[in-house]
Amino acid sequence: MFVFVCAGCGAGLTFPLSQVALPVHAHQKYGNGIQLPVLMESGTFAVDPDPCGPPWRKWEKIDPDEAATRGIYAPVHALSEGAPGMIVIAPGDTRGTVLIPEKGDGYCCGLGWGDGPNMACEACGLPVATRIDDCSLWQAVWLSPDAVRRVPVDNAGTATLSWAELLVEGKGTPPVAPITGWGSLLGLDHWWSWSPQWEAAAGRALAHLLAASDGQPVTVPHGLTAEVFQRALDALLPAGPPARRAFLAGPGLPIPDADADILFLPTHPQTGEPWNPTGPAASAYPVPLPFGVWMWLAFPEPHLPLPASGTMPDGVLRDDPPSPHPHHLFRADPRTFEHTLVRLPAVRSRWLREILENLTQYMRTGLF
Repeated sequence: MFVFVCAGCGAGLTFPLSQVALPVHAHQKYGNGIQLPVLMESGTFAVDPDPCGPPWRKWEKIDPDEAATRGIYAPVHALSEGAPGMIVIAPGDTRGTVLIPEKGDGYCCGLGWGDGPNMACEACGLPVATRIDDCSLWQAVWLSPDAVRRVPVDNAGTATLSWAELLVEGKGTPPVAPITGWGSLLGLDHWWSWSPQWEAAAGRALAHLLAASDGQPVTVPHGLTAEVFQRALDALLPAGPPARRAFLAGPGLPIPDADADILFLPTHPQTGEPWNPTGPAASAYPVPLPFGVWMWLAFPEPHLPLPASGTMPDGVLRDDPPSPHPHHLFRADPRTFEHTLVRLPAVRSRWLREILENLTQYMRTGLF
């Protein structure tokens, strides 16, 4: 475990934290006027290896070869010129910091990225972090890597869970979540919709599915997996055989068929590393899914058909009614999809570039 201290004066800025993988939805912008919850679990931090935040440089001013050295193989609106390695934590895990008043205006419903850090070290005044809580953004504090130092905490550590332990202790992420919006004259609006986390996870996975398809049709398992992915795959890929087949794979599941072309694999929530298949399936194209999303697809949590009476004994499922089904078809997050696809070398192919160029049109038609 670590605490982060001010690089200027050494004052403590956080409580002890353990490192986890950067969430796929860390930079997601969801809907319009939506109140999103806190990004990170209390007591954890994650590091973004890519440059993050302002200043920005438009694509027209970037040489494609320079972009390729940064792992970007297709045009984007702009690239961040900020420092790589920003550290994201839950707002409640900060201490010894104050907001910078002149950096707190010009946004919609809260604080945004603006033109630089909006939090300073209380002891010396050095700008050290950016507090994000504007509408449609995940609430977080991003520590500037050049303004803080990581200090180990003596006699404190967090063991990395094995995949077997994760199956026991880990939790699935429900595909449907309550959404809260600002702007109602009567107060906050509430409704049920597809989970923003699922939409972001699907955006990343869909980019990998298209890259793995090599321009051929792709089929995925029936049920919720098909509800999430098949409509977009059928719209973006040509029809007709032969189709490439994608399967769910991971701890606790049967070994996939030898002819599996593509595998949905869970990523470890602490390390971010995907589960490694063995045998013939090891040659299949890996499509990463956050562990919570994969867990729900692999081992969906059922609901009892009738409420249980009396005291709930150990091992009996809760009898809560299922969450209402969203009123619209599933749509992958377009920005996470774009962010992932431009970083895959396969995007150099013309047909994938055309998908990127027509992304706005696909959004208008409800595909994303």
